Amino acid sequence: MSGQPATPVIDTHVILRDGDKILFSQRGGPYGYGRWHMPSGKLDKGEPLADGAARELFEETGITVDPADLELVQVVHHRQDDKVERIGFFFKAVKWQGEPVNKEPDKCLALQWFTDDDLPEDIIEYPQAGLRGYLNGTGPLTLHGWH
Repeated sequence: MSGQPATPVIDTHVILRDGDKILFSQRGGPYGYGRWHMPSGKLDKGEPLADGAARELFEETGITVDPADLELVQVVHHRQDDKVERIGFFFKAVKWQGEPVNKEPDKCLALQWFTDDDLPEDIIEYPQAGLRGYLNGTGPLTLHGWH
């Protein structure tokens, strides 16, 4: 332990629900190419968490959600490697407007709904940890990648 303060990357993830279905995005960029995750992204400096989650959701899918309608359902402290750690805030959205559209085709191969009991097999591990924590009700905090 070096006694240095942590400087984690802060991520937001949105679990967009339509009944028993959740919207997933298939990665088209180099990280996790072809694998699935929920709409997500990095929080901008000076941006409140829920606002960042709503912004990322809109930028990726065209779905509009009022930040006040996002419910924080899980936090994941993720150790990416020896140099980078991330804290992911997972929000559930059940009240929203619009139809999902792939607004970032250079980063996303597809948007697809999956039911709770038929999730895609190839979900990226970090967002999967948050999704599983939420779906399994194992408590508000999940540690991922720590030994």
